[in-house]
Order: sequence, then structure tokens, then C-alpha cells
Amino acid sequence: MTALDAAADGAPGSDTHVEEVVEAVTVAVPGPLGGDPAILGLPSFVVGSVALGLSLVGVTPATAVGAPLAIILAATAVGLSIAAVWAAAIGASAVAGIFGIFAGFWLSYAVLVFGLLHGWFGITALAVVDTEKLFLISWLVIIVVLTLATLRLPLAFTAVFLLIDVALLLLVINTFSASSGLTKTAGYVVLLFAAIGVYLFFGSASVATGGKALPLGKPLQH
Repeated sequence: MTALDAAADGAPGSDTHVEEVVEAVTVAVPGPLGGDPAILGLPSFVVGSVALGLSLVGVTPATAVGAPLAIILAATAVGLSIAAVWAAAIGASAVAGIFGIFAGFWLSYAVLVFGLLHGWFGITALAVVDTEKLFLISWLVIIVVLTLATLRLPLAFTAVFLLIDVALLLLVINTFSASSGLTKTAGYVVLLFAAIGVYLFFGSASVATGGKALPLGKPLQH
């Protein structure tokens, strides 16, 4: 017979005993998960964006395509994946979907670059440009869909998604036309949406540390 059974059967001092058991169970069982996954997801997104943006604008040589991969793979992709699981665990489906999608983007980007550098996928030199087109167009489609599907979010989030769309579109055009100028322009757009990501992170950090939320703008769709 368990302690709860004995208390329920009217053992001496049962009221006190039940209270003690309930208190013990309450302490032993952790409460529901909570918190804001954005406190991890946003800086993870920002650091990868900054690394990629700086690479595109020419801080590293054009031949050093793998320069930002350490950050993108080990920090951004991993951090966003953890944030997505965290969001899903607390029932924040939209947040989990957004972080999960971007985790997939950054991880697939790293895998693509590693694969092209080391010949993992049997892609010949003549097919590299076509492979880049496939990658960029595929992700442009899904991020545009994400942008349209999340117009009920505050304007700051929509601005980030729109700028990502613009950066991907510029890179698609650059891939077709081989214009290095468009690569640099895309890099500056990447740095711009990284800056908005910093603002969003400050808002989450302010709330997490007991402060007020920062204004994020009214949604485009109600």
C-alpha cells in the first residue's frame, strides 16, 4: 500500500499526511516547460547572418566559401534546432515552425558547401552553378511562403522575412548573371536583416530580464 493509499483509507493523522505527500509530489515533479525560445533562437540566427553577410560583402576572399561554416553549422543550425524543440515543447507551434525552417536552411547551406568542396554528392564542376540555382530557388520559394503565412506576426518579423526574400532573390539573379555586384548587395541586405534580428533579441531579452517589451509594429494582416 502506498502512502497515498494509506492516507485515503483514513489512517491516523491522514489530513496532515496527505498534505505532506502532496507537497513531496509537487516538489518531485517538475512544472510545465516555459520561457521564451527566442532568447536562444534569435542570437543564433543573428550570428550566422552576420557571418554570411560579411562573407558576401568581401570581408573574406571569394574563394574562401567555407569561412562562415564553423559559425553557421556549430552555432546557428544547432542553436535554432534547440530553440525549435524548446518552442514545440511549450506548444508555440508558429515559433517552432519558424526556427525549425531556418535551422533547416542553415544546416542545408553548410551541407551544400561542404559537399561541393569535398565532392560528396557526385556533382561535377559543370553542374555546380545549376546546383546553386536549385538550392537558392527552393529556399526562396519556402521563405516567400513563410512570409505570406506569417503576416499576422508583428511587422518587425515580416520585415526580416521580406529582407531574406530579397537577399535570396538577389543571389538567384546573381547566379544566373554571374554579377559580383549583386553578391555584395545581397550581403548588405543580409546584414540589414541581422540588425533587425538584434532588435528583436533585445526585445526578448528585455522581457526575460523583467523589463518591458520593445515595440515591434502592427501586423500587416489581422
